[in-house]
Amino acid sequence: MPPPPEALRRGPFRAGTFRSPLHEPRTTVVLGRWLGAAVLVCFLTGLAGHLLQDPPAWLSGVLPARPVDGYRFTQGLHVVSGIAAIPLTGAKLWTVYPRLFEWPPARSVLHALERLGIAVLVAALLLELFTGLLNTLQWYPWPFPFRQTHFWLGWLATGGLLVHLAAKAPLIARNWRRPQASVPGRRAFLASVTAAVGAVTLTTAGQTVPWLRGLDLLAPRRPDIGSQGLPVNRTAAQAGTVTVPADWRLRVDGPQPYTLDLDDLARLPQHDAVLPIACVEGWSASARWTGVRLADLLALAGAPTGTAVRVTSLEADGPYRVMEMPAQYVDDPLTLLALRVNGETLNADHGFPARIIAPNRPGVLQTKWVARIEVVR
Repeated sequence: MPPPPEALRRGPFRAGTFRSPLHEPRTTVVLGRWLGAAVLVCFLTGLAGHLLQDPPAWLSGVLPARPVDGYRFTQGLHVVSGIAAIPLTGAKLWTVYPRLFEWPPARSVLHALERLGIAVLVAALLLELFTGLLNTLQWYPWPFPFRQTHFWLGWLATGGLLVHLAAKAPLIARNWRRPQASVPGRRAFLASVTAAVGAVTLTTAGQTVPWLRGLDLLAPRRPDIGSQGLPVNRTAAQAGTVTVPADWRLRVDGPQPYTLDLDDLARLPQHDAVLPIACVEGWSASARWTGVRLADLLALAGAPTGTAVRVTSLEADGPYRVMEMPAQYVDDPLTLLALRVNGETLNADHGFPARIIAPNRPGVLQTKWVARIEVVR
């Protein structure tokens, strides 16, 4: 490979600038395996969570209501693997960044395309991890919508990773197995990266893994801290529902429409369900909910089994003011119009006078401050 022109032989272009022996293929391959696994888990669990929250029409009626912890598991693992990918990405890029200063920058059209693909992959991955991390903090300092951008960046980063793996397959194969001669410092470096990944994982995973709650030092949420023992993402003040109209009545629209006030609802058969609230930010918490089965309310309205519903909240606006629930959730005996949580009447932040709680559903679809339930098909 020719040296750079004399005018450029300074800074990173000087010979011998990068002296660490760890800028070598074996270390890069080891880190690449770990990072690839984290990205793949993050992508698949994110895709599962996205489909549960916003399924295409052809899938909406077949997504299962069980296991009850399904969304909690996938979203928790999504955030855990995404956070673990941050130090792995930093370490992986460190091992290869001297290649940015190769000369000539492109040896052929194919080489130029490969480098362009790597640039797109790195940019997509960094932006994906950065926006995802800020989402766990519920901080959105950008003008574009988070969820849609995060979804498509996930496809771009994962697709770019697969193309990169294919292009580098011969190099990866040559360095997949441990060589006879070890590079000085490699073991210590990999041990340090492992320790960093373990530290950020153990100090954040407690927001969704109960037995790690005691180590939950860096996560933005503690699932056991909040009114009535649960965190709250959107408060009644933010939704404008602190004061519920004195004449509030639940309206159920079906073949035999009717309305009920709180006393009427309390006189109907009450049921308990222990179900989690799980949110896209990665936190989740279980609670004991008490209320009326949604299927019982639909039966009173003359709706047959297998009916989907639309639920409308009292809040004036918000992207989840109106929620549609497919029939498999409506029919599930654990799906409730909850009036109480952990033995107490719902307070305003948790959805007084009534809220939806259903198994295997994202938190934003557990509609609070319910005003109306209507049969849609």
